[in-house]
Amino acid sequence: MDSTIEVQGKQLKLSNLDKVLYPATGFTKQQIIDYYVRIAPAMVPHLAGRALTRKRYPNGVDEEFFYEKNAPQHRPDWVKTAPIWSEGNRRTVHYILADDLPTLVWLANLAAIELHPSLALAKDITCPTMMVFDLDPGPPANIVQCCQVGLWLREIFEHFGLQSFPKTSGSKGLQIYVPLNTPTKYELTKTFAHALAQLLEQEHPDTVVSDMKKNLRTGKVFVDWSQNDEHKTTIGVYSLRARERPTVSTPVTWEEVERTHKKKDSTLLVFEAKQVVARMNKVGDLFAPVLELKQRLPDLKQVATTAVAEPQPTISLAAQAVEEPKRPRRRTVKKTAKQPPSARGPRRKV
Repeated sequence: MDSTIEVQGKQLKLSNLDKVLYPATGFTKQQIIDYYVRIAPAMVPHLAGRALTRKRYPNGVDEEFFYEKNAPQHRPDWVKTAPIWSEGNRRTVHYILADDLPTLVWLANLAAIELHPSLALAKDITCPTMMVFDLDPGPPANIVQCCQVGLWLREIFEHFGLQSFPKTSGSKGLQIYVPLNTPTKYELTKTFAHALAQLLEQEHPDTVVSDMKKNLRTGKVFVDWSQNDEHKTTIGVYSLRARERPTVSTPVTWEEVERTHKKKDSTLLVFEAKQVVARMNKVGDLFAPVLELKQRLPDLKQVATTAVAEPQPTISLAAQAVEEPKRPRRRTVKKTAKQPPSARGPRRKV
């Protein structure tokens, strides 16, 4: 079944609308498009101006998929793109900017089920507007254990005067966002995130792991600090996931996180497309502050003095870790951005 529609003055030809892309539930391409249309008022502001990586499933979530970064040659002339130099590919990649509803509908019609935006705006790709922690449970651990780790992170952030916002990954984990919206660099956010991941592991070795090796994750929560990188993306808020059912990466409240941890019930943080639209219509966009809240990571020289009297060991350790000076490096760095050697991530070619 094909159809031609007009969306905000733009003509779009939609194809194979009755094609089932979630076989287990019978969820069709038309239902995917309908979901993205309904969630667009909350979702588009989080995509706008950001280089977008798409994960496409032309034959459904059970079949082969592919990542797409470059904009297709055959695209409507009104679809905006951003040219960004790729050091790894030695060429300019023209990323799509999903700045409006017509573009979101066009992407859904291409079976771009998962949408992964950059943590930075395309106009300043080296400046992330947020810091992210992706909490990934290794079975038999699940999102309940992720909730505990998320609450530990919130405690540290609150001590430093920072607000944080949780959302489900839409898969099996939890993600914590710390909005910044102030001048910064990935070197700082990644180093800071790595330090906190290592310290949580040190304080809670039976629950947390900061090393990427999968064989270390059994029964623990991997605190993925490495997402804070110019060359990586995290699943966008409100994006569908290519799981058995049409689950969504859903913003949640800290009260919901606490309740899930208390009741040990992982199903409390599983939301499908229809539920997410209803939630958004009822409570609005819980992630709206991530777009505008201006925060700065603490001055690494002052962190220790703010935690000297703090009796809780995790916070004290965090203060000590980010205070320690790092070894001199060949390139020039700001004197106020000293980090410990242990907090630096592995060097990798991208």
